[in-house]
Amino acid sequence: MEYRKKLIAIVGPTATGKTELAVKLAKILGGEIISADSRLVYRDFNIGTAKPDKEEMQGIPHYMIDVVDPCEVYTAGKYKKEAGRLLENISKPVIITGGTGFYIRSLLEGLDIPEIDPDVEFRKAMEKLDKQDLYKKLQECDPVMALKLHYNDTFRIIRALEVQHLIGKPMSEIQSMSEPKYEVLYVGLNAADREFIYNRINQRVIKMVELGLVSECESLIEKYGRTPSLLGTLGYREICEYLDGLCSLDEAIEKIQKNTRNFAKRQLTWFRANKEIHWFNIDEATQEEIISSILQ
Repeated sequence: MEYRKKLIAIVGPTATGKTELAVKLAKILGGEIISADSRLVYRDFNIGTAKPDKEEMQGIPHYMIDVVDPCEVYTAGKYKKEAGRLLENISKPVIITGGTGFYIRSLLEGLDIPEIDPDVEFRKAMEKLDKQDLYKKLQECDPVMALKLHYNDTFRIIRALEVQHLIGKPMSEIQSMSEPKYEVLYVGLNAADREFIYNRINQRVIKMVELGLVSECESLIEKYGRTPSLLGTLGYREICEYLDGLCSLDEAIEKIQKNTRNFAKRQLTWFRANKEIHWFNIDEATQEEIISSILQ
């Protein structure tokens, strides 16, 4: 039987403490961390993505963070290739952590996605359309993929339309599954009381604003422009609406909180499809208790 490298993957909805748990576990195992978060790959997306800083990393090497500028297109296929290369080269125990189910599935579960270069002109044309028209186009040409994406997820909707434009086939048809290359212990973080996570989300959004989310968004616009990655990221999208005078700051905060809660629901739906995940409720067990169970 072919040897498969053993990994630990910590997954689950946003604001459940995945990064903190991964760091504690890495310190015990002498391991390193690979992020599976489609927003953390972008440089300067710091406050709005709750990107861990040096203090939070506690000296543990973190990979797949600050990979590209926000004006660049970064696909799941590219993530799989680059993260896969890291997995081949890291000799220490590896912990994958993040909430982007598409990244987890492509890297660890054998989802194969052809790496197709972006079409800049096509993207520019699509970016001129509003969200409803974009989503309608996707529903018409790839209804299977449309069911998997939220209509606010303009970044991935444009990517799906772009792929079909370039190769003449729906993205849902060109994705395939192969045998997973790794032996993975999946750890999922959730809560018995959903309101527990919602409260954590609400408080984190308030903290982001206090830390300077508005000024960070202004700096990103000044440096890179209103890129699809910016407008497709929770937090920045709503702050842009505030900066445009479409709502008050309090209304923007409420929108971020509501949209993030809805996003957490979609993350749970995605991860629950993986029956190999061992779930732990963060409102019933401490991180030390969870780590003890993982190491048994």
